Amino acid sequence: MRWMIGLGLTGTLLMAGCHSKYIQATVVNASGAPLHVVQVAYPSASFGTQDLAPGQVFHYRFKVIGSGPVKLDFTDAKMQEHQQTGPALHEGDEGQLLIRFPAQDRAEFQVSVHGQ
Repeated sequence: MRWMIGLGLTGTLLMAGCHSKYIQATVVNASGAPLHVVQVAYPSASFGTQDLAPGQVFHYRFKVIGSGPVKLDFTDAKMQEHQQTGPALHEGDEGQLLIRFPAQDRAEFQVSVHGQ
């Protein structure tokens, strides 16, 4: 019985010490016009949304595997495609990434991350 309590306590302590590093991304459409096919590529994967209405906020959480820049592809209300390159992320980074559209033809990036 005593060893079961010890095993349970050890497992609990090990799990408490585990922490998965991730980036919390927030995409904000402050442009006043709808955006379409918003895709954010980061080292090793991507995420996105089909439509982003004016004032809409989209959240996504991801883990960085590898290193490289954030790349953004989106279509404005006039159906013109745009591409932009943002900040570099590195494996093990943790923190926040804000992508804000002040106008329908460009985005601003704010990154607040720390590495291992």
